[in-house]
Amino acid sequence: MTNNANLYTLFQRHFPTDRRQPFLIHDRGETSFAEVETLSGRYGAVLRDMGVQKGDRVIVQVKKSPEAVLLYLACLRIGAIFIPLNTAYTLPEVQYFVTDATPKAIVCDPAERDAFTTTFDAGILTLDDQGGGSLPGRAQGVGAGGEVVVSDADDLAAILYTSGTTGRSKGAMLTNVNLASNAQMLHRYWAWQKGDVLLHALPIFHVHGLFIALHCALLNGSTVLFHNRFDPAAVIRDLPRATVMMGVPTFYTRLLDAPDFTAQTCDQMRLFISGSAPLLADTFAAFETRTGHKILERYGMTEAGMITSNPYAGARIAGTVGFALPGVQARVADATGTELPRGKVGVLEITGPNVFAGYWQMPEKTAEEFRADGYFITGDLATMADDGRITIVGRAKDLVISGGFNVYPKEVEDCIDAMPSVKESAVIGLPHPDFGEGVAAVVVAQSAVTEADVLAHLAGRLAKFKQPKKVFIVPELPRNTMGKVQKKALRETYSKAFQGHQ
Repeated sequence: MTNNANLYTLFQRHFPTDRRQPFLIHDRGETSFAEVETLSGRYGAVLRDMGVQKGDRVIVQVKKSPEAVLLYLACLRIGAIFIPLNTAYTLPEVQYFVTDATPKAIVCDPAERDAFTTTFDAGILTLDDQGGGSLPGRAQGVGAGGEVVVSDADDLAAILYTSGTTGRSKGAMLTNVNLASNAQMLHRYWAWQKGDVLLHALPIFHVHGLFIALHCALLNGSTVLFHNRFDPAAVIRDLPRATVMMGVPTFYTRLLDAPDFTAQTCDQMRLFISGSAPLLADTFAAFETRTGHKILERYGMTEAGMITSNPYAGARIAGTVGFALPGVQARVADATGTELPRGKVGVLEITGPNVFAGYWQMPEKTAEEFRADGYFITGDLATMADDGRITIVGRAKDLVISGGFNVYPKEVEDCIDAMPSVKESAVIGLPHPDFGEGVAAVVVAQSAVTEADVLAHLAGRLAKFKQPKKVFIVPELPRNTMGKVQKKALRETYSKAFQGHQ
């Protein structure tokens, strides 16, 4: 149906003529485009049998696998709203998302089945990283279910949760048109071409790995070399078969650490892309020296997918995130939303078809984040050069991005401050050669407390990526005359804490 705005129909139109072509090549074999069609239909039928209808939410917390990709596509096909969760989230953290989203179905790892069944009032399915679990098991007994639900452009396709400085997570509502417009524009802007092969080692509970990378490959009818995790040796073995790779800065620093990563390894490569965290200029230069390739850095966020990019054909400048993408309008503004002169630091604000539809069940918070003229306030501090090139210089809300994952200090601070031996704490991000930023906690003790005590307290309470990599015990925190903790001073004091860290 030509007027169906369901995102799956867009991908379907770009599947290769020969559906036997592999879409995913993985450690258990290959998944062809024909199998994508059949199996996503069957997974959708299983969800429908559980009562999932168009507009219902499906929460998914599973390890990366080809079947997890098929599950995402199945949700698109039946018009369900896909909600991926980081596999590192603990049960208490998942409980918040379930309470907020009220899903009809939850898909989890088989090891979590009993805990989820006991805790949550929703249909529970399981899926592991080897293709086992009740979801693929039940799919064997249903028909292919080839139909695709008719959806409008503004119907929700996914909700991705992103935390606020208060620690309360917000569900960013992403529509068919948000995701479709972003994918189509990136496909053009990054000059995808016939025969491109994507090397994929990113997680798929995140915008970068799920939407940006896979959507571009689907729109190109491309084969994906699908790695369940980033392993430098495995990536180096596969790079000669690939033409495009998307990664976080950690990927590139670890490749550079490998002696057998050479220019010859990259002979077939057309494009290396980096995002989700700042890429150090030193990494950019070292990578170009080693391989002859200039990494293309871009900038995006959960609420808008990709926003800016260094050009494919033009100059890629280290430390900048390039220009606003076609169709996206960007400005650097002051606290009132008034655009600032070029070169001045302010908050980046954007508008475009990629910008999300608002926060799930939070109309007041949504209203706070948009200007009257429709611009979304990103919260990121930036400058814009005379030619429009954008440089991100900081984050207005003290967000820490560690290894591509968002860490919100208030949530970690609240957890540390709950310790009887802690008087107060401040959590900051510090430059880290591997993760972009490393989480660090500066703690004022109420009674005897050590770094090991703090880390032991956080284990099991917070996802691993949120836990500090260093804890500093101090007599007091620096404050201004109004009593506000001066995190900028802390970042300066401990700026070299991770120097030489491997």
